[in-house]
Amino acid sequence: MTPLVFLHGLGGGHHAWEQQLPYFGGLGYPSHAWDQPGYGHSQSVEPYDLEQVSAALARLIQELSGEPVVLIGHSMGGLIAQETYVRHPKLIKALVLCFTSPAFAHGGSDFATQFIAARLAPLDQGKTMAEIAAQLMPTLGSNSRLAEKIMASVPAQTYRLAVHLLTTFDRRKELARIRAPTLVIAGSDDKIAPPAMMARMAQKIPGAQYVLLGGCGHLGPMDQPVAFNAAVLAFLQHHGL
Repeated sequence: MTPLVFLHGLGGGHHAWEQQLPYFGGLGYPSHAWDQPGYGHSQSVEPYDLEQVSAALARLIQELSGEPVVLIGHSMGGLIAQETYVRHPKLIKALVLCFTSPAFAHGGSDFATQFIAARLAPLDQGKTMAEIAAQLMPTLGSNSRLAEKIMASVPAQTYRLAVHLLTTFDRRKELARIRAPTLVIAGSDDKIAPPAMMARMAQKIPGAQYVLLGGCGHLGPMDQPVAFNAAVLAFLQHHGL
């Protein structure tokens, strides 16, 4: 079976996939959840940009399996999955892009400036990551205590770097060039990656499958693990992965 590598979001870490690793591992899929540079026990990279972060993922893939993998990326992890596919396509056999986007914003845009200010202002005001997590998670449509706990453990400096990283991502032009089997998963109640935007994203990827999880916010893998896992498994089986 094809190895699976799970990529977390901005406020995440490898623990965000606790309801996926045992499920897919139990089915025989070699499964690994990474910590992006600076998260968990992973060393950071310098500069903290898309090239270096995707290079770190490429090294991990080569160390883990020596064969192409399925990248399953949530939110920021979906951005990193796309970036890594563009830069290291031979390492990736298929993509699962969930609750994510083909572009965040150009670094100098008003949206990017406002996003950076909104996400980093609490840190600048002296709030802890735990306090930020407690305020943010309910706005994402989740009451998950696990999600709060995971975000609370993210180093503040890594969070700052990752927020800036997001605003440099734009791979809209590459969507039509994706040749790997691709599954796009959206949540009906997701305000961060709205389903209409994700549906358009799926339409631009040749042969992509689109799944909408009803009543689901931004943290689908944790909030609706049964439905999420079922969608991913059906995709894997359909493509013989």
